[in-house]
Amino acid sequence: MAETKSTGSEKFLKGTLILTVSSFVVKVIGSLNWIFVSRILGGEGIGLYQMAFPIYFFAMTVSQAGVPVAISIITAERVALNDIFGAKRVFRISMALMLFTGIIFSVLTYFSASWLIEWQFIRDARAYMSVVVLAPTVFFVTFLAASRGYLQGWQRMTPTAVSQIVEQIFRVITMIVLADLLLPWGLDYAAAGASLGALAGAVTGLMVLVYFHIKLNREIEFKYGANLQPTAQSASESTFSIIKRIFVLALPVSAASIMLPVVSNLDLMIVPQRLEVAGYSVRQATELFGYLNGMAVPLINLATILTASLAVSIVPAISEARALKQTDRIYNQTAAAVRISNFVCFPAFVVVFFLATPISSLIYNAPGAGPAVMISAVSIILLGLHQVSTGVLQGLGHTTIPMVNMILAAAAKVFLNWHLTALPAFGIMGAAWATAADMGVAAFINLYFIYKYIGYKIELGQLFKTICAAGVMAVVVKFFYELTMAEWHIEVISTFGAVFVGCAVYIIAVALFGGMRKEDMQQIPMIGRIAVKILSRIGIFK
Repeated sequence: MAETKSTGSEKFLKGTLILTVSSFVVKVIGSLNWIFVSRILGGEGIGLYQMAFPIYFFAMTVSQAGVPVAISIITAERVALNDIFGAKRVFRISMALMLFTGIIFSVLTYFSASWLIEWQFIRDARAYMSVVVLAPTVFFVTFLAASRGYLQGWQRMTPTAVSQIVEQIFRVITMIVLADLLLPWGLDYAAAGASLGALAGAVTGLMVLVYFHIKLNREIEFKYGANLQPTAQSASESTFSIIKRIFVLALPVSAASIMLPVVSNLDLMIVPQRLEVAGYSVRQATELFGYLNGMAVPLINLATILTASLAVSIVPAISEARALKQTDRIYNQTAAAVRISNFVCFPAFVVVFFLATPISSLIYNAPGAGPAVMISAVSIILLGLHQVSTGVLQGLGHTTIPMVNMILAAAAKVFLNWHLTALPAFGIMGAAWATAADMGVAAFINLYFIYKYIGYKIELGQLFKTICAAGVMAVVVKFFYELTMAEWHIEVISTFGAVFVGCAVYIIAVALFGGMRKEDMQQIPMIGRIAVKILSRIGIFK
């Protein structure tokens, strides 16, 4: 089937482009949303909303249990082997599974609301309505996630991208409209109205995916006929064995997802306390913690949008190649993903590291966040490697390894947080270094296992050339910013000018040093083909 056989070893990067654009659009819409909702609800109303949301997020995470990744892996394997009947059967079984878990966790969320308030897990009783209205959303989100996993298994990333954008648009509109309409009834009603945005988004996103499912089924009928026959393997495979495989793949992914809020809570318990040991007051410790988790971490996540999308799209690509026993293709896809990650993350690191204070001033109006943002920039490179290497291991079917590595990395982070943050010379920068170490430990252990399974090692020559190009960029960025600030004293022009000029110099330097071949650069989502055309015109590429 032409749709599922790669015409090139980097086919998955087309999916990365689509997901990167959609992720950026979703983040922009979400940022604008909080401006309006914050003005309507105020700090107290936002607080009520935020009390309910972690309960919903936990129920949603557990109810899905990593099933979307498992569906993506198994579907990609079946499609690669032309077992279309088997792929559709896996989807039907997984949807039945999601129906069961969705109902269970929606009901649990609904009935646990009063108990959570009674036992003071939720401190403000006014958040009750927000928890209750979020309960049915869990049901729809489980279907939404499973549907996306199935379509991603076909290496169709457009449905995920479109549904994410539509989901976010309807979520935002509903939040703003209902929060405003219900505000006269009280803050508890207004916060509940804002919470209903999640339900509106999930339902509309699911409707979009239904359209893409219908479209895919029509394509399948056209290419294979309406009466698909099972292969010998599908015919002999029981429903129980399929469910067992789904859980074997899914549970480690779910456990890894749960690790993220667990690590955040550990930060909350450790970092402010150890800052006080370092000599800061309670108010100062709270402020510094806000600089790290509320300002630096979102910047790191924004800088790794592309690698996060790359990690999603590489899972079915690696699964397909593994099913076809195309070891060379697995190696090439892995190498390309790591090269792309380094190519994108190193200039992002340079920008955030050398312009940490002006960026903090322009975006957050908080120049004091500069030191935390500067050290956190190291996490960009390591997080990119972690995301990509996790996607490769999941595609290889080793979903347990990234989970175990995250636990080991979290232990290292706790140790460093406890010791470094309490040192006056480090303070909040110690916590930032601990976060970087967290990403680095997980990434490098992942890379060890990738080497063990497919023999891939980071191309040190290519990496050195990329680092050299990033070094040239760093000099240009620092020089341009300081020169223009001394001349014009306009921070916004100096900062964005330094970013633009620095990135242009970086691309030229990478090409001159041979850190990125013309063929590789063409594969870069969003900027690749444009960069190749420009560099060809000035004679760097022939």
